[in-house]
Amino acid sequence: MTTSLQDGQSAAGRAAARDSPLAAQVCGAAQGRGDAHDLAPAPWLHARTLLPPPDGTRGCAADRRKKKDLDVLEMPSIPNPFPELCCSPFTSVLSADLFSKENSRKKQVIKVYSEDETSRALDVPSDITARDVCQLLILKNHYIDDHSWTLFEHLPHIGVERTIEDHELVIEVLSNWGIEEENKLYFRKNYAKYEFFKNPVYFFPEHMVSFATETNGEISPTQILQMFLSSSTYPEIHGFLHAKEQGKKSWKKVYFFLRRSGLYFSTKGTSKEPRHLQFFTEFGNSDIYVSPAGKKKHGAPTNYGFCFKPNKAGGPRDLKMLCAEEEQSRTCWVTAIRLLKYGTQLYQNYMHPYQGRSGCSSQSVSPMRSISENSLVAMDFSGQKSRVIENPTEALSVAVEEGLAWRKKGCLRLGSHGSPTASSQSSATNMAIHRSQPWFHHKISRDEAQRLIIQQGLVDGVFLVRDSQSNPKTFVLSMSHGQKIKHFQIIPVEDDGEMFHTLDDGHTRFTDLIQLVEFYQLNKGVLPCKLKHYCSRIAL
Repeated sequence: MTTSLQDGQSAAGRAAARDSPLAAQVCGAAQGRGDAHDLAPAPWLHARTLLPPPDGTRGCAADRRKKKDLDVLEMPSIPNPFPELCCSPFTSVLSADLFSKENSRKKQVIKVYSEDETSRALDVPSDITARDVCQLLILKNHYIDDHSWTLFEHLPHIGVERTIEDHELVIEVLSNWGIEEENKLYFRKNYAKYEFFKNPVYFFPEHMVSFATETNGEISPTQILQMFLSSSTYPEIHGFLHAKEQGKKSWKKVYFFLRRSGLYFSTKGTSKEPRHLQFFTEFGNSDIYVSPAGKKKHGAPTNYGFCFKPNKAGGPRDLKMLCAEEEQSRTCWVTAIRLLKYGTQLYQNYMHPYQGRSGCSSQSVSPMRSISENSLVAMDFSGQKSRVIENPTEALSVAVEEGLAWRKKGCLRLGSHGSPTASSQSSATNMAIHRSQPWFHHKISRDEAQRLIIQQGLVDGVFLVRDSQSNPKTFVLSMSHGQKIKHFQIIPVEDDGEMFHTLDDGHTRFTDLIQLVEFYQLNKGVLPCKLKHYCSRIAL
């Protein structure tokens, strides 16, 4: 009697399953688990299950239940419209892939310093790149992103530092530091980071470059750059360098050759025969650092030092120290080694600066101001129609006239309150207004100015304005041109009781330093080039 009733119930359930897929799914889930109490059964079914079956039919009923369970497992899968309500016991709600991805992006706190030694702690994932860290600091501090912000690795115990390439993982760099080392990450601008892609002529002097195969005609700097990025051909960099002897304090002047396989030096003059070449180092498992104070720290002959340091933690004995005769020579060596080590990755960093891992896209970046010198032209709006002033002499006179007129209007507005000392106060304001400008550095020495410019890149037009140490009443414009730093004195002149500033003995005069800087950003004048990028000390 009981057996017939159970068979009837199973037949009714199968009939309902054929008529309704949703009923089949819910019924199958309930039978497969044996959790009938999770659903709301009919009252008569609940009452029937309370009656114990006869002893003779208990084994047959168990066999039939096993068979029905197998039938449910063998049924074809039907899409479940409510997966969150009826999930299968054989699959987990949370995929294991989600846990693995989450574990792979464990976060770590890093500290980044600025040039004024202020710092900021950042909670970053383990796969964050140097470019992503820079982008994060740019957004947090509302800086303008001109692709020159750079992360530096500074090792004070050996007095060296290097540019961390945009694609490098910051946590991997930190993992190579020793526990007791007081190393730091610095965030500042480096205008020369990719300058060799824009102006390669300054980075590869003709007397330092040769080629493995004969070439027809002259090779341009752009072609040299393409050879570095090519895997089939390569240019050879050669020249004299001072090398520090291993385990000694003495330095020896040797002729070096840079090839794709590594750095070599000649044991016999400038000969590059294979029997005279000796292997010095490779750069696959080491990084190249510059030594800003190598002359003081390591006793180098000049301050244009650089070195190779293994990726793993090591002390001064593991360094391979070199020293060049001038800045252009050091820049050529360091640039060529970067190109040979990273190849096309550097070009991708330059062309696509926002391809990071942490999701910083160009859509979330603050707008970039145009800094191109070709985007500014002199215009004349005095007539019925505006026109572009193409004559440089006319543009110069118009710029000076407009600047003086604008300054006079500003002075009149400042002195329009009826004060008897209004003119003297406005003059004092014009003399001190430059102190709030990011390009002005109050009371820094000549050496400190040169260090700041070198740190932010020896690119044409990098500049700053500072107080003169020799004459307290004058200022100095320090700027970079042709891989060298030049200084120009800004002299104050007085005319009809008013003070002006000039760079050319009074031929071009300006009421304050802001007008002077703005003028030479648009006009070359007596300078070797226009002012393009200012050196500033930022605070995090």
